[in-house]
Amino acid sequence: MTRSAASRSLLTVTDLGREGFLEMLDRAAALKEAKRSGRERPALAGRNIALVFQKDSTRTRCAFEVAAYDQGAHVTYLGPSGSHLGREESVADTARVLGSLFDGIEFRGFGQETVEELARHAGVPVWNGLTDEWHPTQMLADVLTMREHQPGEIEAISYCFVGDGRGNVARSLLATGAMLGMDVRIAAPEELSPPEPLVKGAERMAQASGARVLVTDDLATALDGAAFIYTDVWVSMGEADAEWDRRVPLLTPYRVTAEVMAATGRPDTRFLHCLPTVHDTSTELGRRIHQRYGLAGAEVTDEVFTSAASVVFQQAENRLHTIKAVLVAALGA
Repeated sequence: MTRSAASRSLLTVTDLGREGFLEMLDRAAALKEAKRSGRERPALAGRNIALVFQKDSTRTRCAFEVAAYDQGAHVTYLGPSGSHLGREESVADTARVLGSLFDGIEFRGFGQETVEELARHAGVPVWNGLTDEWHPTQMLADVLTMREHQPGEIEAISYCFVGDGRGNVARSLLATGAMLGMDVRIAAPEELSPPEPLVKGAERMAQASGARVLVTDDLATALDGAAFIYTDVWVSMGEADAEWDRRVPLLTPYRVTAEVMAATGRPDTRFLHCLPTVHDTSTELGRRIHQRYGLAGAEVTDEVFTSAASVVFQQAENRLHTIKAVLVAALGA
């Protein structure tokens, strides 16, 4: 029996469930090896995929496009000003139109309710490329990267997110680790701690999976023994520039430095970041942060970002292989 479009959609980090998530990682690893060895076989010939972006992107757009092309599908990109979505046309009407033309829809934007409404009305699989609340395709790439550096039981992996605990990446890491049975820590100032309902939900999942969940403002406790340290930008796309004035004082103590990396007590701790990042003064934003706050880089120092411990570009490449796995699982013959 053909699975419903809803069952082939990916809207939040828990949609796949534990076993489905692990199966997707295995599929991604196989697709990665097939591409590298020249043995990849297209499974999406004749498929058409819409990429709907309210927020610009480098990795998400490129990963979806290359994944589709590698597998023989065609894509149509609709950027922030490229459709009527939410302005002259409702989300529901847009979903019905796109669903009649395409075999699947990727959405990257602001409200989680938008991607969920697309999924309700499209009649085809819908994939969340990022909303303000969740980033499920990023989580697949992140955990694949961790497994590549720490093979074996996934429950043995420990990671610590350091920074703004309310953002979509921190929220997604918390829920993902709790679902998979991992050792997940969130180190954030109390004012920027993950929402209490999310923490309670993660704790409930942890009871079922055996995960270890810690949310704290005590950086030293959170770092102890962590195999991976993860951080994200301090102010996200779409937020007011004035937020920097509030968050820099709060988050500077949580900046990932060489000393923070050493505080895990492990010489093999790796650094993760979903990118883009403010790690030096080579960008317009980096120069502005330096001029305003005297920081060369923000959430991570250039010393850490460019070190041998940094696996951020491997992590970025894995967006391709994990997104390809999602597309093939949903639309493959």
